[in-house]
Amino acid sequence: MKLYPFIKCNLLPPFWCIIQIVACAASLSSYQQGKIVHAAFSSSTSRQPSIIKSHHTNEYSRHICSYYEVKIPTTSTGPPRQAISVEDLTPTIQSLLTESGLKNGSINVISRHTTTAVTINERESRLARDMEKYFLSLAPPDERSSAETAQKGIRYFHNDIDQRPDSPEEAQRCRENGWDIDNPEQLQKWRDQEPINAHSHLLSMLLGSSECIPVVDGEMVIGQWQSILLVDLDGPRDRTVGIQMMGHQ
Repeated sequence: MKLYPFIKCNLLPPFWCIIQIVACAASLSSYQQGKIVHAAFSSSTSRQPSIIKSHHTNEYSRHICSYYEVKIPTTSTGPPRQAISVEDLTPTIQSLLTESGLKNGSINVISRHTTTAVTINERESRLARDMEKYFLSLAPPDERSSAETAQKGIRYFHNDIDQRPDSPEEAQRCRENGWDIDNPEQLQKWRDQEPINAHSHLLSMLLGSSECIPVVDGEMVIGQWQSILLVDLDGPRDRTVGIQMMGHQ
């Protein structure tokens, strides 16, 4: 049986309490002598994390919880063509932060689409081109797609529109979103408007749909070259994001 020096004794039988007390005393003795026991994967000479800055909120400050739904217009030109583009959310979020009066807390940013993603990285035009090339190498567009980069021989189950909806759950979601798919004409209209975009969904899952940014003294805690980015994986189109600010003034 393993010994855990800091487990409360009232959780253990009396005999083990004695052993735990002895083990705890030994641990404290080692600590006082400067002989700290390190994890198995580290050595006593390895560099350990250290706090370089800390901040604590006044418990009497006013609480804030604000939510914004923001439309992000695309900066790209042309009709939707399943292209990948990047929009910088940082100025918009900074403006809302200033308006909210939030001093200490956090900002949650979430995409409201299944073919967009939110991430934190450098906003640089040539890097955006690298992102597009790399992402499309991971998940190439279906050969049936309207994308300029569609690849012959690539097919995804999601893009078999003529076989959808193929489950009661999906059929119910269609009804809840205003499509009377029990009507053959409405079913065909729904299928006609469905894009061939499975690769966009897959890339969105890889990148993630949200980010949380700490706020300290009224400033977002992000690095010098970091920006909060909305990555459109099925555009260019105007999109929406949800932004929630929580904390204290």
